[in-house]
Amino acid sequence: MSTSTKTKAAVTNSGTPIADKVTETLHQSVDTLSEHAATAEEKLRHTASASAETMGEKQQQVKQYWDQSAVGKYTKENPVATAGIAFAAGMLLTTLLRRK
Repeated sequence: MSTSTKTKAAVTNSGTPIADKVTETLHQSVDTLSEHAATAEEKLRHTASASAETMGEKQQQVKQYWDQSAVGKYTKENPVATAGIAFAAGMLLTTLLRRK
């Protein structure tokens, strides 16, 4: 904010009161806009950080659920069969979508 004080001092010495007032008003507007932008950025960073933490927790919960489910156990015990089933399901889905 020391820049504003220096600018105001320089503006007052120019000798043109209307231009000085417009310049001062514009500087105040820029300062206000800067403060609002800083506040918005801070809130955005806080929200993004909180969202990242929440997503990490949800990923852990889903992973635990998957590891405990019957499908998760089957995929670990039979990876080749799981790949075959996924391939067959993909082919079936592609065939059905092409007919429309």
